[in-house]
Amino acid sequence: MSGSCRSCGASLAQSVVDLGTQPLSNAYIAPSRLAAMEPTYPLHVFVCTVCWLVQIDAVAEREEIFGDDYAYFSSYSTTWLEHAKAYAERMIAERELHARSLVVELASNDGYLLRWFAERGMRVHGVEPTASTARAALDLGIPTTVEFFGVDLARTLVAAHGRADLVVANNVLAHVPDINDFVGGIAELLAPAGVATIEFPHLLELLERIEYDTIYHEHFSYLSLISASAIFERHGLRVVDVDRLPTHGGSLRLHVTHTGSHPVGERVTSLFERERAFGLDGVEVYRGFAERVRASKFALLEYLIAERRKSRRVVGYGAAAKGNTLFNYCGIRDDLVEFVVDRNPHKVGLYLPGSHLPIRALEAIDRERPDVIVILPWNLAAEVTEQMAYVREWGARFVIPIPEPREIP
Repeated sequence: MSGSCRSCGASLAQSVVDLGTQPLSNAYIAPSRLAAMEPTYPLHVFVCTVCWLVQIDAVAEREEIFGDDYAYFSSYSTTWLEHAKAYAERMIAERELHARSLVVELASNDGYLLRWFAERGMRVHGVEPTASTARAALDLGIPTTVEFFGVDLARTLVAAHGRADLVVANNVLAHVPDINDFVGGIAELLAPAGVATIEFPHLLELLERIEYDTIYHEHFSYLSLISASAIFERHGLRVVDVDRLPTHGGSLRLHVTHTGSHPVGERVTSLFERERAFGLDGVEVYRGFAERVRASKFALLEYLIAERRKSRRVVGYGAAAKGNTLFNYCGIRDDLVEFVVDRNPHKVGLYLPGSHLPIRALEAIDRERPDVIVILPWNLAAEVTEQMAYVREWGARFVIPIPEPREIP
């Protein structure tokens, strides 16, 4: 990776893992485009040895990654809707939000979260750059600005609506190439006594559990408390509390305020200690990751080849971005996995980028009766196995693919 750290500007030289060249993970292919050339980009992860931000180069423009036909809709996951509702109820109670309170969500997607605040009478506003998902939010009656967020848009929103009592940024901080402009925008938008909550997959969990499939071009940064705190403090913000969450294979929810407006809680201190004990502020933990990723790849290929040698039929569940990284890094095609199914009608009938596996509706599993169902969004495994429990009637097995294939009993 050439260039400098997107957080602190230091030069980057320390590699973490190279997953080769891959297409964009959400660039699903229409049948008419199957014979066309697909753009591919390097997917090589580096760590800054000054501020310890793990990152990939911004090889594609954000408008190309998050285009008008963006196909990820949060509301198609029951688990994620429940997560959002529980969060809203907690924040309304803790922050004593009321009808005059303003809640702004950055990367508000299809309105999956703001709907819960709106139902309770709060003023809400979403910021969502992808027109396809923003339309769904507008159809729900959620006021939404269809733009990328940064300092300039924050100032526009403040002029129109005032400062926000609660700013929500779920799984977006990792997705922004100009991370300082984004965090600077939060500082502009947040009321003096307000709180911003920022959720992202925890780098420590990625390294510990070998979750390399969560690396893709949409994720420019892979964050820890150590690296995120450095960015916030640069913009006059401070992490005052933290929740460790099970979502996305292990996530953090940081509670961020203007510096000096709230005391720093004990859970922040404890997590700093845990990250340092794991070695996130030293190079050794990053140097060994690539070899562990290769071992995970070999284990999955050996499992799939063994199943296919026995003439067992294998399909995938969930046309998830992480599944595309997995399939393309491992070289998995239709000789090992026949097709994938997905609940999202916006994806059904399309093909996965790179592997070109067809995406079918859930009913395809009922018709084809496969022997093995690989759950690609493995963070939703409990939801999937409960909804699809009937497949055990013909002896089908559910498999989580990483860090090594594991059949769910």
